[in-house]
Amino acid sequence: MELYIGGYAQGKLTYVLKKTGIPPERVYDPVASVPDCAETGAAVINHFHILVKALLKEGKSPEDRVREILAHNPGVIVISDEVGNGIVPTDAGEREYRERLGRILCGLAEKADRVERIVCGIGQKIK
Repeated sequence: MELYIGGYAQGKLTYVLKKTGIPPERVYDPVASVPDCAETGAAVINHFHILVKALLKEGKSPEDRVREILAHNPGVIVISDEVGNGIVPTDAGEREYRERLGRILCGLAEKADRVERIVCGIGQKIK
């Protein structure tokens, strides 16, 4: 598993697809209405942070879902925005989302074979 993180609109997906040669049709994006990523065998999960937010909104455990995804597809590439920087939200639900996503990303980074931060379309290897 590989993890790519960075701010909004920093070229993360373009960077990953160019680096890996994975075709766009192998990308799961929770923003689009496509089948579940674990069942499709997606090579890349884009907008992972939105998947976590959607699961929390549905009252589901994103941690359990991540374990299922990795069990079905241990070589998946995860792309996520960093949402923990800046002003702490006053809304309790938004704080929980931000904190849970941060913890999940820390867990993924620990397990990942590779972790990179993307800034302005340029990758910086972290691990």
